[in-house]
Amino acid sequence: MTLGGSSAEQAAAVWQRAARARERADRELGLARRYGNLAEESGGDLHARLAHIHRTSARRHEVAAELLESHARRAANWAATGGRPPLFMTGVAEACGTESAAVTLVDLERNQIATASSDGPSRAAQDLEYILGEGPARDAVRDRCAVVASGDVLTDRWPGYGPAAEGLGIGHVLAVPLRSADSCIGALAAFGVRADATSTATVTQVADSLTRNVFLGADAVPGLFGGIDYRAEVHQAAGMVAVQLGCRIPDALELVKARAFGDSRPIGDVAQDIVQGRLQLG
Repeated sequence: MTLGGSSAEQAAAVWQRAARARERADRELGLARRYGNLAEESGGDLHARLAHIHRTSARRHEVAAELLESHARRAANWAATGGRPPLFMTGVAEACGTESAAVTLVDLERNQIATASSDGPSRAAQDLEYILGEGPARDAVRDRCAVVASGDVLTDRWPGYGPAAEGLGIGHVLAVPLRSADSCIGALAAFGVRADATSTATVTQVADSLTRNVFLGADAVPGLFGGIDYRAEVHQAAGMVAVQLGCRIPDALELVKARAFGDSRPIGDVAQDIVQGRLQLG
């Protein structure tokens, strides 16, 4: 789903969302200061805990506001100059300290159901994980902790994904889970980010804000403004291949993945060719 209306109307709508996120941040920060003052006056642990809770919430809303404001500026420029609509993930990547970042959303069985990326390399890296069944985002979701890798670790940990990622020019990767209160809805991967404590803390904070304020919370963004790929066409293609070859859908899906990997093409493009009758497998 995307925001309706003209490009100018869409830009204005993003600014409104950013303003609401900023208001929530200011409100939470005010509460944090109030409880912080009470904690100093009384020495009470309860007030100190409440101050911490509201301070953490304020930071989440601040990050959400910064992401939305970044996208709003790009949307305003797009409205003025035309061209391709801006990607929300471009601002996410910048917040992570890089130009290349990707979000993967999963279902309860940890199957990849949707993706969003900032650029070509991050999109290709997501395809690799989906096709090969291994990689940093998958491990971050499974283990619910940050995953960092570079150099030999990248190739040793993921024998298929690692060398292929290096072929994309990716030498460093940091992936963190998108954790909600009682589950994990996916992962945020930042490419080209050095594996240090500062970078891990920054990407983790962005992931936390994305989960609670952009995907699930009051600042939830409709379809990341058109930047999400829901993999629907891939599954449609797998269904068609299953019918054509008389095989199970999971087997057909593996054939589609294998063809995309063998041809070094985005799996979405291969699926589109199958659905539109330009390509048959088997």
